[in-house]
Amino acid sequence: MIKKSDRAYGVNASTQTVETEMVEEGMREKRGIEKDFEVPIIIENVTPEIDGGIFAAKSVVGDPFIVEADIFRDGYSVIAASLKYRKKNEEGWQEVPMKHYENDRWRGVLIPTDNTLYLYTLEAWADHLTSWFRFMEKKCPANSNVSGDLAEGLQLIEKAETQAKGKDLKKISHFKNLLELSDGGSDEVLRIIQNEDFREAVLKYPVKDKLSSYGKELPLFVDRKRAEFGAWYEMFPRSQGKSKSKSGTFKDCIRRLPDIKKMGFDVIYLPPIHPIGTTFRKGKNNSLEADKDSPGSPWAIGNKEGGHKAVHPELGTLEDFEDFVQAAREYEMEIALDLAYQCSPDHPYVKEHPEWFYRLPDGTIRYAENPPKKYQDIYPIDFYSEDHEALWEELRSIVFFWIAKGVRIFRVDNPHTKPLRFWKWLIDTVQEKYPDVLFLAEAFTRPKVMKYLAKAGFSQSYTYFTWRNQKWDLRQYLQELTMTEIRHYFRPNFFANTPDILHEYLQKGGRPAFKVRLVLAATLSGNYGIYSGYELCENKPIKEGSEEYLNSEKYEIRVRDWNQPGNIIDYIARINRIRAENPALQKHLNLEFFQSENEQILCYGKKTPDNSNVIVVVVNLDPFRPREDLVALPIWKFGIEEWQTYQAKDLITGDKYYWKGSHNYIRLDPEVEPAHILSLKK
Repeated sequence: MIKKSDRAYGVNASTQTVETEMVEEGMREKRGIEKDFEVPIIIENVTPEIDGGIFAAKSVVGDPFIVEADIFRDGYSVIAASLKYRKKNEEGWQEVPMKHYENDRWRGVLIPTDNTLYLYTLEAWADHLTSWFRFMEKKCPANSNVSGDLAEGLQLIEKAETQAKGKDLKKISHFKNLLELSDGGSDEVLRIIQNEDFREAVLKYPVKDKLSSYGKELPLFVDRKRAEFGAWYEMFPRSQGKSKSKSGTFKDCIRRLPDIKKMGFDVIYLPPIHPIGTTFRKGKNNSLEADKDSPGSPWAIGNKEGGHKAVHPELGTLEDFEDFVQAAREYEMEIALDLAYQCSPDHPYVKEHPEWFYRLPDGTIRYAENPPKKYQDIYPIDFYSEDHEALWEELRSIVFFWIAKGVRIFRVDNPHTKPLRFWKWLIDTVQEKYPDVLFLAEAFTRPKVMKYLAKAGFSQSYTYFTWRNQKWDLRQYLQELTMTEIRHYFRPNFFANTPDILHEYLQKGGRPAFKVRLVLAATLSGNYGIYSGYELCENKPIKEGSEEYLNSEKYEIRVRDWNQPGNIIDYIARINRIRAENPALQKHLNLEFFQSENEQILCYGKKTPDNSNVIVVVVNLDPFRPREDLVALPIWKFGIEEWQTYQAKDLITGDKYYWKGSHNYIRLDPEVEPAHILSLKK
């Protein structure tokens, strides 16, 4: 009978069968479908993989970098996989084995040794040697002679032998000879293949059959340790002197270094140190009219004395600045410099390169504006100007200039108002030459923009921490930072205050509030910072409902008595010392929240992988009254049994408590001490 399809093509039934077979045979050849064809091993759902590998994941030197993937194939044959990696400027790959841990999910760990850009990928293959071992362990007990299967195994062992070296080669050769002399006796074969030394040696050299590669080389940027752990102190150099009518200098900054070091800070961040414009200079408290003594805002950069590659003459010379950088280095501190890509109307760029600024139809340059706020003293740069290539090169040269002066950390002002692709280009090209340079994004902006800046390469970022003051809000935000994909590329820096942000919590909570926020910032994140004056609990806003400081240091010189009553200088030093002495507190991804019933009690902890350092923090978020609670700790995770008594030493006060079981009572009076930082030991 002729099928309908046969009639349609004008063929008869007898020729249809032959032609169909020919077509199918051709299809098999085209697809590579042969007798021994096997479906390739599937590698998918790789993490971390940032936007398909467009952006780099982040790690630091010496930290385990964990890569996971779903790896599987059809059937029951054993597969194996490896994580391959190399520095970008190297050709050869290194590899570490991946291990299966659940539901076709595999994990590999590399420990990067250098501050540079790495590439990583994955391979998987049919592990015939392991399959053979497992098969023989089942077959030998049921058969007296396995010579046929032994021959197959010897072929695989010989392939491993050709790769082995040194002691491994000797072991493999020795046991291979024993197998060859066994004559296929199952008892003897079983005894030999179950030798642990033999198995360990031969399985180091896999025979990669039916090899599948992931097909992508994913980037990983490995920073130095300071990217992950540091305590920042922000100060205005002009306020480090002893007179409100005279600017402090870099030499005055050097004199302050011992006190800052004593408080335990690692990084000193300076707002812009460049010459300040006079046109539309701002006066006290952001007044639009400045008197003759107004020093102006440091962010209004540039005048006839220079721009971004100059220092304000009242601060000293470039040589003085370099002396300050060197002096800080001798105290084991670093200087972070503000990178603010904007100009005052008096900046040399305005006259030399007017094409780099946006002009209105009447020919005037548009000043910075964020209605209702106006910044007539600042001209934004037009990053998309027709001459943008020369502009971008010049802006990058500013970074190289200060790198040559010893700066390796830049705090970038308002990066979200500049092109995102500019930052990727800038950071990539700077770190290609100077991989130890770090960039902190001052990006109090929309979440997606903030995340993209981190993807683009920023080493750290400001966060929403300042506005997270309730228990549920803190938990939710920290869980986002530590448990979602952004943990692979976004490093938070928790500033407790800034010259722009004096939160209502600090305004109304007084000294206890300053201690609470300090403990939270310093123990929740590996990086945190304070703006000078925090240690004196300065909390006067310009008006009710505002986050601006009264008599803001942005517009005037401040002279402070660093020993005034009520300061928390010793408290800050104690908290920073606790951080320095406890490795568990030097990261943020090991954070875990613990159960507490009181809505004003926040309980969380961090630990090292080997449980050698277990820290539990309990904080009373209410700065006005004592709070008590019963906190529940997962002590089994710390290697402690329910029946065991263990010590909880308060690292703030030195008090020791002896607890038993997972539930324990705490009471915190903010006027006495609003927090426990407890070190747990059996």
